[in-house]
Amino acid sequence: MHASEGAQVGDVRGTVAEGYEAVADAFARNAEQRGERGAAVAVYRHGRKVVDLWTGTRDVDGTEPWAVDTAQVVRSATKGVAAAVVLLLHQRGQIDLDAPVGTYWPEFKAAGKERVLVRHVLSHRAGLPVLDQPLAAEQALDGASGPAALAAQAPVWEPGAEHGYHAHTYSWLLGELVRRVTGRPIGRWVAEEIAHPLDLDFWMGLPEEEAHRVGRVGPVPEPGPAQGGGPRLRPKRSVAAAYEDPGSLTRRAFSAIAPPPDENAPAYRAAGLPGSGGICTARALARFYAATIGEVDGGRRLFAPATLTLARTEESAGPDRVLVVPTRFGLGFMLHGPAAPLLGPGSFGHPGRGGSLGFADPESGTAFGYVTNGLRRGVTADPRAQALIRAIRSTL
Repeated sequence: MHASEGAQVGDVRGTVAEGYEAVADAFARNAEQRGERGAAVAVYRHGRKVVDLWTGTRDVDGTEPWAVDTAQVVRSATKGVAAAVVLLLHQRGQIDLDAPVGTYWPEFKAAGKERVLVRHVLSHRAGLPVLDQPLAAEQALDGASGPAALAAQAPVWEPGAEHGYHAHTYSWLLGELVRRVTGRPIGRWVAEEIAHPLDLDFWMGLPEEEAHRVGRVGPVPEPGPAQGGGPRLRPKRSVAAAYEDPGSLTRRAFSAIAPPPDENAPAYRAAGLPGSGGICTARALARFYAATIGEVDGGRRLFAPATLTLARTEESAGPDRVLVVPTRFGLGFMLHGPAAPLLGPGSFGHPGRGGSLGFADPESGTAFGYVTNGLRRGVTADPRAQALIRAIRSTL
């Protein structure tokens, strides 16, 4: 592989294979024009790493440079890895996707949830995007309060009839399901069955000995025309109103933990919420997705062909009861579409609110991971990630 080993483009460090220089250029422009504070991007092609770049500072509010092994909280980009756990358990014959969740978690059958299927949970069709009573941060992280609250309450729509993004409740639904089936916390299952075999710096529950590698995340302002960021795009009025209305499913879904947890707190990072608390490098996120579509470095792969088909076959599409815009989901993964543009029609993956993104595109053999410490307002289609995707598209 021809690579600019250790080379710099502005403040960009890392390696790019010949033919992928456009990705390095786009990554540099993100720092120069789009207000990037610290970030990393990695790309695999047919199981081989072709882009591995990083820039800026490890902390959104600091000066220490981002290092080769810096990791960050990736918010809902965690959901794709959590979904893979359930699909792998199905692949091994341990979970039936068409079984009621109550088959594995008897207490869940209460309050009209007898017909909630495992498939519904993965595709955001369970009707449980909100909690009747939001949880405090310590309750959200204790591993028991979230599942107990969801087991007791009724769905807000007929399970399977509609879809709406389960922003926080996804954590407790999938986490408890996996614990009931395997006897292991989902974070431990990920460590033992995915991260260790694939040599991934990915944690759903950060070990104390790795805490020194993780940067601080935080909000950053949207770049305006003066910073070369182009015109500031305003959300549609209906979307903005939904986020502002305390009674809307949108506001309530994103406020299931209230007040919002401190994502830089050791307790939050150690808890590893499977819907929002994953921590990883861009390299690990891209390598994970590479392993879902083929062998990595000539070695192990995660998904059998039938499982890959399940991951990216459309289960939910159209108006999203929570996000208010049309979304598309397979079994646990967001699919390419106007609300979440990925590389092509067959791509599947998951963004993290604020910027991070991981996905795979089986048709081109491409896998992508982008992590950032500078969190923007958007849930999907962050301009920094989209600029990198356009650059990758130009190489194909």
